[in-house]
Amino acid sequence: MKKNIGTSGRLLRLAGAIALLGYAYWQGSWIAFGASLFVFFEAAMSWCVVRQLLGKNSCPK
Repeated sequence: MKKNIGTSGRLLRLAGAIALLGYAYWQGSWIAFGASLFVFFEAAMSWCVVRQLLGKNSCPK
């Protein structure tokens, strides 16, 4: 997995994952919980499957 997300993208994804995790807890939704774990994984690894499929990269070289 080659990194394709820059620092600002990672921070935005991390904030989104935290918000989604709060929503999952509040609603008791396992689907939202799973999605938040996936977004946490993307932020931690600096890798996005959609960006890779599109051939985009915002990570500085």
